[in-house]
Amino acid sequence: MKLSLAFSPCPNDTFIFDALVNHKIDTKGFEFDVKLEDVQTLNEWALQQKTDITKISYGVLPLLTDKYTLFESGGALGKGVGPLLIAKSEMDLNKLNNERIAIPGVNTTAHMLFSLAFPHAHNKVFKVFNEIEDAILNEEVDAGVIIHENRFTYQEKGLHKLMDLGDYWETQTQLPIPLGCIIAKKTLDISVITEIDNLIKQSVEYSFKNNYECLSNYVKLHAQEMSEHVMRQHIDLYVNNFSVALGNDGRKAVEKLLEVYRQVNPVK
Repeated sequence: MKLSLAFSPCPNDTFIFDALVNHKIDTKGFEFDVKLEDVQTLNEWALQQKTDITKISYGVLPLLTDKYTLFESGGALGKGVGPLLIAKSEMDLNKLNNERIAIPGVNTTAHMLFSLAFPHAHNKVFKVFNEIEDAILNEEVDAGVIIHENRFTYQEKGLHKLMDLGDYWETQTQLPIPLGCIIAKKTLDISVITEIDNLIKQSVEYSFKNNYECLSNYVKLHAQEMSEHVMRQHIDLYVNNFSVALGNDGRKAVEKLLEVYRQVNPVK
């Protein structure tokens, strides 16, 4: 059986899916048509129901619960892993509501966490995540929310952290931060969904067991000019026990995020 599968080229996703898509584990007869895109594109594709199985931001999950099933495995949750609000220089956060803020996509967890912290900030500019630092440096925006590897490199460009939006979430909820997840179309047979979920779990476990062997091939192939040190930081930050299985704390965090979504986006 062949299924369409989409995830990002970021090290955490390629680390998770390496063993599955490169047949380092027994895929039980499943084949995958793999597409790699940035998270905002993946979110848009999911809204269009373009792929059978896909990585999305948890920020868009509330719009997809009637069409897709959430997998236990393959996601990104954790503590100390949230998006950062940065700027060219120090800024009075009390005046942030009137500033131009770059956000990495409309339906992203980063957008939701920013909205939770700054519910009255409405001058938002939505960009692909890797365009945000330059937008700040070029003064197209006054501040921006960064995710992924940019969390490790923004200081090298002379940028300053204004707030850790992940810390804000953790303080408010006492739960891990739901960042990204894997979902499957509900039109797929439940036995297929269960089997693929288990295969993704095995794929994560394979990469952990084999001590990052894929850093030299699959992960590195898609990491552009990222150094191996940054790749390892990225994986260590975003791939953990929650990537193997959500568990009770993970499920509670997802429910809390859905609750926050309803608060930020009340039914009119």
